[in-house]
Amino acid sequence: MHTALPAVIELWSPATGVASVLALPAFFYCRGWLRLRRKVPQNSLSLLQLSAFLSGLLSVWVAVGSRLADLDETLLSIHMVQHLTLMVIAPPLILLGAPVPALLHGLPRLAIRFTWGIVLRWHPFEWLGQVLGRPLVCWVAAMGALIGWHLPVVFELALRSELWHEAEHACFMATGLLFWIPVIQPWPSVAKWPRWSIPLYLFFATLPCDALSAFLAFCDRVVYSSYLSAPRVFGISPLGDQECAGALMWACTTFVYLVPAVIISVQILSPQPAPIREQTLSALPGIAWERSSPPDAEVVS
Repeated sequence: MHTALPAVIELWSPATGVASVLALPAFFYCRGWLRLRRKVPQNSLSLLQLSAFLSGLLSVWVAVGSRLADLDETLLSIHMVQHLTLMVIAPPLILLGAPVPALLHGLPRLAIRFTWGIVLRWHPFEWLGQVLGRPLVCWVAAMGALIGWHLPVVFELALRSELWHEAEHACFMATGLLFWIPVIQPWPSVAKWPRWSIPLYLFFATLPCDALSAFLAFCDRVVYSSYLSAPRVFGISPLGDQECAGALMWACTTFVYLVPAVIISVQILSPQPAPIREQTLSALPGIAWERSSPPDAEVVS
C-alpha cells in the first residue's frame, strides 16, 4: 500500500492534471454535439466544428501539458510557441467549434439552469459581458496582455514563480478568446462593429506583435537574463534562441491574422443571402432562446 503511493503520486504530473481538466469540456461538448446530431441531423453542428473544438483543446494541452512545456524555461523559442498557441491558435479553433450550443446541450440540466438562469442574469455579470463584448476592449486586452507579459521584469517573475507562470498562461488564453470573438462571432455574441472593420482590427493587431518580434529578433543582447544561465539545448546560443523566438512571433501572427482578414474581405465583397451560422442555429431546438432564458428542459435532460 505504502510502496504504491509514490508511484501514484509520480503518475499524477502537471501534464496529467491539464489533460484531466481539458477532458471535461471535451466530454460535455461531444455529448452535446451527439445530441444535436441526433435531434436535428440536417442542421446540427458539423464534423468540422467538432474537429476544430477538439483541436483547440489539444493545442492547449500541447502548449501547457505536454513535454513541450518542460522546455519553456530552457528555450525562449519554445516559450514563444506556448504563448502563440494560447493566443492565436487555440482560441480561434475553440470558437470555430461553436462551443456554447454544444455545451448547453451537453452539460447537466442543473448546471445549465444555474449558469443561464442565475449567473447570467446577475446585473454586474451582464454589465461585464457588455463591456467585454466591445471589439476595442477585446483588442486592448489582448495586446495589453501580449506586451505586458513580455516586459522583462514581468517575464522574469513568471519564470521564477510557478503561480505567476500559470497566471500568465491563463491570461493569454482568456484574452485570446476575447480577441477572437469579434472576428469569429460565435453564438450568442452580437457584432458591435460593421464587418468591414474586422480586417482593420486584425491589421492593427499585427503592429504590436511586429514591434515585439522585431525587438527580439534584432536586439544585440539577451533581453531575458534567465536564459543566459539556462542549459543549452540543440547547440542554440541564447541570442540565437531569442532571434528565433522573434521570427516565430512575426511569422505566426502575420499568417494567422492574414487568413481570416482575407476570408472576411471575400465574404464582404460577395455577400450571401443569409449566414449559414444563423440558419443552422435558428433551426436547433433550444438554441434560439432569449439570452435570459434557460434552455429547453427536454433538450438537455
